[in-house]
Amino acid sequence: MQLTKIAREIRLASRPTGFPAPQNFELVEHAPGEPAQGQVLVRNTVMSVEPYMRGRMNDVESYVPPFAIGKPLEGGAVGFVVQSKADALPVGTWVQSQLGWREYALADAQAFTKIDTSLAPASAYLGVLGVPGLTAWAGLKVVGELKSSDVVFISSAAGAVGSVAGQIAKIAGATVIGSAGGPEKVAYLTEKLGFDAAFDHKGGDIAAKLAEAAPKGIDLYFENVGGEQLEAAIGALRPFGRIAACGMISGYNEEMPGPRNIIQVIGKRLKMQGFIVIDYFDRIPEFLADIAPHLRSGKLVAPETYFEGIEKAPEAFDGLLRGGAHNIGKILVRLAPEGTQP
Repeated sequence: MQLTKIAREIRLASRPTGFPAPQNFELVEHAPGEPAQGQVLVRNTVMSVEPYMRGRMNDVESYVPPFAIGKPLEGGAVGFVVQSKADALPVGTWVQSQLGWREYALADAQAFTKIDTSLAPASAYLGVLGVPGLTAWAGLKVVGELKSSDVVFISSAAGAVGSVAGQIAKIAGATVIGSAGGPEKVAYLTEKLGFDAAFDHKGGDIAAKLAEAAPKGIDLYFENVGGEQLEAAIGALRPFGRIAACGMISGYNEEMPGPRNIIQVIGKRLKMQGFIVIDYFDRIPEFLADIAPHLRSGKLVAPETYFEGIEKAPEAFDGLLRGGAHNIGKILVRLAPEGTQP
């Protein structure tokens, strides 16, 4: 592959207030450079956008450091080595890293992890075999203590995490209900992913819709949204029910009211636990051993929605945060033409 002397990357131009706007991002051309001893240069082919990235745009303390103004953003990416001065990663090796939002990534070899593209396409390591898949698996099986007898409710069920979580629960034998934004996504959940029921969270009484889908209540809620959906789930949970709190995206850009029925946590003896996926990185081999066979057999599918070109990354991120009507599954940005190979 011919190397380029000029590459593009997206930097944080300013810190957003509320939803990020185009002026908060800057598309910059630069020379990617050549690797020093122990380093590699990687041509990123696909990058990911994730909800947690919004928090890193604020200058506040969190479990990950904030993005720096004037520096390239970071996030999951896959690609292949085009120049190497590290024996462990020869030219042509497919790798995964957190050096997305750029077409080329130059770093020490330790910043990259080899991936097996014979198991699944490289993009799967940003979705079903990556952080979203691990999040779904850990949230359900470890935090949520999933049982085959459970009735499980998953908010934002057509997203990268929710779509995998619903399928994991179904494979385990549970009854699965999902919420999504718009009829297209709702139909996808029941017709393509095998959910037992699904409803549109836009317009109408969410508590009533959940009660209709689960008239006898639910046992486990996989929390992605917060706000009204969390309140509805608390109302629907049966005694000793569980909440695995993955995220509350409705509060990432504007103030989110707390559930008015939070007192039910006491009377129903509910258990609610928040979790962060990095706490489960040591269980990745167990996760892959559990999930990969279902992916190979086709029992588990991995929907993806693509935006083309690095210049579309801010638009993809905005669509993720706002819940674009046609964004189903993992939202990805293609950084190299489809079919680009080492």
